Amino acid sequence: MKIEFEHRLPAMNIDGRHNGTYNNYELVMPGALTARDTRLGMFLHGLHNIIADDRRLVFIDGKKLGCSLNWIRDHVHEMKAFRHWEHDLRSFLDFIIETQRADGQFYELIKQLDDRHWSFVNEDCRIIFEEDNLALVRLELEADIEYLVVEGAYYVYKVTGDLNWLARVLPALERGIDYMTADPKRWEPSLGLVKRPFTIDTWDFAYGQPGTNRRIDPDTRMSVMHGDNTGVYQTMRQLAFFNRKLGHEEKAAHWERRAEVLKANIFKHLYNGRFFIHQLHLNHDGADNRENERLSLSNAYALNRGIFTEEQGHRLIEEYISRRQTTGAFAEWFSIDPPYENFNGHTPGRYVNGAISPFTAGELARGAFNLGYEKYAWDILCRFMDMMERDGKIVFLYTPDDCTPQDEQGPSAWGASTLLCAVDEGLAGIVDTDWGYREIAFSPRFPVTGYDELRYITGYEKTDTVVDLRYILREGGMRYDLHSPAERVDAHILLPEGKSAAEVYVNGEIIAWTPSRVYQSDYVDFSVPGRACLSIEILFA
Repeated sequence: MKIEFEHRLPAMNIDGRHNGTYNNYELVMPGALTARDTRLGMFLHGLHNIIADDRRLVFIDGKKLGCSLNWIRDHVHEMKAFRHWEHDLRSFLDFIIETQRADGQFYELIKQLDDRHWSFVNEDCRIIFEEDNLALVRLELEADIEYLVVEGAYYVYKVTGDLNWLARVLPALERGIDYMTADPKRWEPSLGLVKRPFTIDTWDFAYGQPGTNRRIDPDTRMSVMHGDNTGVYQTMRQLAFFNRKLGHEEKAAHWERRAEVLKANIFKHLYNGRFFIHQLHLNHDGADNRENERLSLSNAYALNRGIFTEEQGHRLIEEYISRRQTTGAFAEWFSIDPPYENFNGHTPGRYVNGAISPFTAGELARGAFNLGYEKYAWDILCRFMDMMERDGKIVFLYTPDDCTPQDEQGPSAWGASTLLCAVDEGLAGIVDTDWGYREIAFSPRFPVTGYDELRYITGYEKTDTVVDLRYILREGGMRYDLHSPAERVDAHILLPEGKSAAEVYVNGEIIAWTPSRVYQSDYVDFSVPGRACLSIEILFA
């Protein structure tokens, strides 16, 4: 080897610097150790604890369900993080699938009977469990539940690779998406798009409608929201993935065709050339005339749903960067911008009517890492490290003008999960492209951090699957040692700014590689069969 690691990790002190904690709090999964300080590792530790604190048990109908929280939306959004350490990934998801309505609709939340969410909907959107003092409810106006259930199943399969379970639940998953794209309450056939009552992005209260009414009535103001549709697009592709895993090639192709038709309709009706407009109103005029310029949180999610071309992704990121320069808010991670003058009592900057959200930030950072804006993505993470160190936590929403946590709160773990995923799949660039990390897309971007030596660990605790990465950067080159169960590694490795590659070695043998450029960033690309340890050395020209 031409490049040698200089320090052992974990360690408490290196070169006179404190770089590790007494009891290695940094060693969660995912976790990071550096040769310089504990900042990145403690950030991941803090995110882990915020997410783990959302875990609940629900006892219903003779079953014990592990959930985070007792809403399938929060649970699935948090699964993108807690799948790395949680051992009960299926009980809540299985319960939601098993109670699916005959027409394909899923229920979404479990609440005590004296929390009257069950009274906000009609009888066909609730099941009462008297003995347990609980209700299973679908807030009828929600249009994201069916695709989120598919996304949850995708995470379960990634961890377990359980084809028998997948074969059992797949018909219900497909029935849910068929329901979303056919039922008159959910689907606008003239546009070929999913619709919902007029809400702020994916939220569960409608404009001009009392909070005690979460129904869809004949006179309900209906609109098309981009996030519902990009979510369904993503899950159609996931259904194709599932069918291909089960050997159903014709059905896989069917779902891919449907996804492409939906994608065409999304861009035809909802794209303004820079981002997806907030709402396309159907039977009403909305609250004002600013929907075409209203940037809402699901745009950041769209960056990671595979729907944008590289150029379209760049335009969206540039929109966020531009608004950062002009906004009066402390950051550009808007729940929505511009906010409404008043949305059901929520004034500008309050709650999801313009407050600053970590879930927007995390999705934006992950997308920016993948699209050549690595410095911007790392800057987002650093700003959140500052906020966590200041407050000792990350919260659900922040007041735009002074960065203080808002009183009107929701699950902080939702945003923490997106930030953790941005580190894991964006910064560390370790993406499980099959299941159990048998195939890895390896795109590490550590040169943007200023760290020149570190160790990063990820994987799935449930299946004892560990991916252990060592990194060192020196003047003449860089080295990654990747310990993993991968049978194939597709590498796309960021070079430090101003550097070019001369030679690439894998386990001491020179290999062929291809240079690539993403926006203004240079990468080294190659694919190799996996080994228990891949030692990758890139020597600079």
